[in-house]
Amino acid sequence: MEFNLAKSIQVLERTPAVLETLLEGISDDWIMNNEGEETWSPYDIVGHLIHGEHTDWIPRAEIILKEGGDKRFTPFDRFAQFQESEGKGLRQLLKDFREIRSSNLAKLKTLNLTEENLDRKGIHPEFGDVTLRQLLSTWAVHDLTHLSQVTRVMAKQYKTAVGPWVKYLRVLQ
Repeated sequence: MEFNLAKSIQVLERTPAVLETLLEGISDDWIMNNEGEETWSPYDIVGHLIHGEHTDWIPRAEIILKEGGDKRFTPFDRFAQFQESEGKGLRQLLKDFREIRSSNLAKLKTLNLTEENLDRKGIHPEFGDVTLRQLLSTWAVHDLTHLSQVTRVMAKQYKTAVGPWVKYLRVLQ
């Protein structure tokens, strides 16, 4: 499928509700455990998504769209959530995510992007030139990646409990 802004927004609008439905009000055993050393729990993932909303998607889109000036992106701290989420409960993180995502999507919609805008470029610290179209595509796929990660991490909490069925449960492989 080719990039389509409206279709991407369909995913981006739903991610907060999916996470709230999946995570709110369940045991810490589901939300605070991870897959082992140097992996993230569902709690960590929500914090990571919040950090991205503040520093990645819309700020980088604005860099791409501004006339003239430096088009280089600030490097993204993929681990900032560990400090930024400290002392906050999951309910607060989910609320914060819903609010910042709603605000960012409202900003995105007011940009009234054209095909020409989507082809404009910024400079990623690792990849070099990237287009706005690529950035916005990545935003949607980034959400889907982390939704998949959340469910995988949760499923792995029962890896031994399922016994022989592990053979048929691909999420546990």
